[in-house]
Amino acid sequence: MKEAGGAERGGEALFEDQDFPSDDASLFSDSSTPIARLQGEISWRRPQEICQSPVLFPDNVSLGHAKQGLLGDCWFLCACTFLLKNKQLLNKVLPPEQPQWDDSRYRGSFQFCFWQQGHWTEVTIDDRLPCINSTLCFSRCHSPTAFWVALLEKAYAKIHGSYERLWAGQVSEALVDFTGGLAERWSLGEAEEDQQQQQRPEQDSDQVRGRILDLNLLLPVKDECAVSCSTHSSPGGASELGQYHAMTVMEWLDVQMVSGSKVLMLRIRNPWGRCCWGGAWIGSGLAWSSVDPVSALDLQARVAQGEFWLDETEFLSQFDDVTVGYPISDEGHLKSIYTGNLLTHNHQLAGRWTKGHSAGGSRNSSGYGSNPKFWLKVCERGEVLVSLLQHRKWRRTEQCAQTALEDSNNTTHQRYQAIALHMWKVEKRRFNLSRMLNKAPCASTHCHAYEREVVLREQLEPGHYLLIPSTYQPGAEARFLIRAFSSSSTSLSALKSPAPTLPLTTDGEWETSYFRGSWAEGRTAGGSRNFPSHWQNPCFPFTMCDESAVTSGVNIRINLHQSRPDTDLHPIGFHIYKFPEGGSEQTLPRDEDPAASCVPHCYTQDVSLACCLSPGDYTIVPSTYQPDCSANFTLSLARRIHRKVVKSQERLGRAIQEISHISVMQS
Repeated sequence: MKEAGGAERGGEALFEDQDFPSDDASLFSDSSTPIARLQGEISWRRPQEICQSPVLFPDNVSLGHAKQGLLGDCWFLCACTFLLKNKQLLNKVLPPEQPQWDDSRYRGSFQFCFWQQGHWTEVTIDDRLPCINSTLCFSRCHSPTAFWVALLEKAYAKIHGSYERLWAGQVSEALVDFTGGLAERWSLGEAEEDQQQQQRPEQDSDQVRGRILDLNLLLPVKDECAVSCSTHSSPGGASELGQYHAMTVMEWLDVQMVSGSKVLMLRIRNPWGRCCWGGAWIGSGLAWSSVDPVSALDLQARVAQGEFWLDETEFLSQFDDVTVGYPISDEGHLKSIYTGNLLTHNHQLAGRWTKGHSAGGSRNSSGYGSNPKFWLKVCERGEVLVSLLQHRKWRRTEQCAQTALEDSNNTTHQRYQAIALHMWKVEKRRFNLSRMLNKAPCASTHCHAYEREVVLREQLEPGHYLLIPSTYQPGAEARFLIRAFSSSSTSLSALKSPAPTLPLTTDGEWETSYFRGSWAEGRTAGGSRNFPSHWQNPCFPFTMCDESAVTSGVNIRINLHQSRPDTDLHPIGFHIYKFPEGGSEQTLPRDEDPAASCVPHCYTQDVSLACCLSPGDYTIVPSTYQPDCSANFTLSLARRIHRKVVKSQERLGRAIQEISHISVMQS
């Protein structure tokens, strides 16, 4: 790696980004892609060191389109093409009026905004760009003096960790990152195959179920949505392409033929910036003779560098799938690609699958019911879209270095779990979960897919709906985001534990004590019994007197409540340990099994346990599942007593403070 000399403006040093430096650390993640051979050949230069009069955008808009370089990020460049067609979204991603190279305020930095995991994130970079022999080696504009694409690519590489991590991806991901909206991928396979799939009973698998796209579906939004197409192998019309290449559908329209009939024509842009397609419609090919001459001249005049026309038949036979990005209104609302309706209501909640606790796997797994659950309340009939978006994971990929490296299927499997979303209509919010899950869902995303995001769409009647996101493999861990968009009023909430407030019943008299405590990272957040630090958790000693003894039934009820928002809960639980006779907390054997437990740890605000304990001294140890998870909590301890006065024998626990001690008598 070579670096050009430093630069100054007005005596001040230009900004140099220390978080994304001009060296190999910003270029490569594991050197598993073809750009690894460029090590030692790349220098970093600012635009004014590359040309005389750099600008962000050229005067001629067509020269501002992206042109792919040595990096396999065609998926990213397809989304760039959509940005150039939508000024409002472009200004969101690249805020306008930033000082450029001819401005006295220029200091060598640029700001960008990307939507990441539910929020818009600002990214600042310096304008040093990777070059070979003073020429940009990655993406650029058709105009050699325009640099918005190269700078956007650098900012996007920064949030991914390196340029190399942009090698191979899905157009849908970049579209969502640029818009904060939704994008869906559709198959262009044979309709007969899809019909056969739909006739089979639902079965979970880790394969993507092909969905057939009818372009007529998009007519209500055809001039507003983003559309791209991709090949999974070298199509007959493009022997030069190789595997997994994405292009942009610039427009499609019905064209009058000489015979009087009409044919659907599509104009395609290749991010390579040059035409690589053969066939009857290229240049002055034979097929144009069948088109009305006036129409033929008009269509051919629209073709810019790197573009070409296809008819619908050739398009469907040569491409494997299409990605459709949802339009965004001027007010920032999503517009349905199915109906053209504005989806003016939206909600989002974060969640997580954790091995052993909330990663129950697919509906084929016995643990499916342990997956996170969400309530969707629909207030009036309307169109509803619910998406499940998982956070990206990174994995070393040296084993892929000798294969076709722009293989989006392999890359997708490396970065994501196979996920799905199922929905049931619930008549009452109190229901039997096992019985509910034995019924067919009212809607689902069907088979689990190795996608960052899957989308469920339905016209829903008013009522409550249970949403369960899942991975295909039990125990697969990931963070995720549930998003709901609707044309009518809705609400979205996480399903809490059904634990009611203590005391639970009025059978006899109960004495209830309330305590407040906290798990503090590095001190009192010891985690579950799986970790040696478990005994660092706060302890709550208490005594069960003879007066509390019962011959049968429940004589103690405990509730643990964590003080955290529904969107950021820890998995919580607790154990009850009995002291040896005459012993104390210091003499409690660390390998002793609990007398009772409230496990597994659950992602809920409250967990509760009702049980029967014999007379003696005990301690309650509440915990999060993982160590070092900070939170405040409240513990409620209710003991059944007789009518005679019971002497309180509570002892304050280590590292906690009792805030109130209230005796409650209920007959």
